[in-house]
Amino acid sequence: MISKIGKYFSSVGLEMKKVSWLSKNEMVSSTFVVAIFSIIVTVFLFVLDTGLIGLLRSLLGLGGGS
Repeated sequence: MISKIGKYFSSVGLEMKKVSWLSKNEMVSSTFVVAIFSIIVTVFLFVLDTGLIGLLRSLLGLGGGS
């Protein structure tokens, strides 16, 4: 059992050496793209949610106030 665990971690170490890691510039660029995309999706969902709430309130005849 212990030898199997050791073999497993040894194999993991060998595979990690084969991984093609991103450079610092690639990592920064990718992070920037993900951050911008997240902001765009957040704004889109906010606008959609606000619009649907307004539509639902007008359809149900509810006043605007909380």
